[in-house]
Amino acid sequence: MAINKVIYGGETLIDLTGDTVTADKILSGFTAHDKGGEPITGTCEYDVDSSDATAAVAEILQGKTAYVRGQKLTGTMKNNGAVTGTISSKDEEYTIPQGHHDGSGKVGISAAEKEKIIPDNIREGITLLGVEGSMSGTEDAKPQAKTVTPSTKEQTVLPNSEEGYNYLSQVTVKAIPYNESENPAGGTTVTIG
Repeated sequence: MAINKVIYGGETLIDLTGDTVTADKILSGFTAHDKGGEPITGTCEYDVDSSDATAAVAEILQGKTAYVRGQKLTGTMKNNGAVTGTISSKDEEYTIPQGHHDGSGKVGISAAEKEKIIPDNIREGITLLGVEGSMSGTEDAKPQAKTVTPSTKEQTVLPNSEEGYNYLSQVTVKAIPYNESENPAGGTTVTIG
């Protein structure tokens, strides 16, 4: 039997009888004596005081566990892995989903739109997303010059598209025809138009 209480000269020098220590309350590998005076070795794996921890389950990866404020928590944060996205129009935005990302995800211009960003589609002197334009604006242009005579009716002047012309390079408007001639009544007839 182990000694758990020592009285000397009427004075109690050691009294373990009221102690409440147990092996599970002592850190693993440390030794002490229980209330019966028997030596005990700690079995507690406690390795940190988590009372001041601030993590919430939404900040811990889904399925992972952690100890916070003395409690074991299981995470609920979604693991998105490598999220990818594309942008297909000038004003489109990509919203990054909430959760964990592994850092390898990418967002970029859609392949169909990327194919359009070539020098021939960008006006010369303009650089768009790092591509310098070479289009002069007259590619595939077949201009036509026309001459028209004013009349008393409205006229629409267009290039002859059936002949391959796609724009007017010049429109010459003749002077309004004006003609004077003697008439049988002895006066002058003025013809305009």
